[in-house]
Amino acid sequence: MAFTGTTSGRNQDRAKVAGGQDHEVKYEAGKTGASKADVKSAVKSVGNSRKKVEDKLGKR
Repeated sequence: MAFTGTTSGRNQDRAKVAGGQDHEVKYEAGKTGASKADVKSAVKSVGNSRKKVEDKLGKR
């Protein structure tokens, strides 16, 4: 029988940037055109909300 759980956990995870996860920092840096150091700095200053990080980096 297949797992029929909800996707809410995955959606919440996609809404955040894990500043300690190199692959997530690298992805966000490539997406926004910022450096990895800039992404880590943005996560430290505004938190791990992907929208806030992208706003800080000037993506949106």
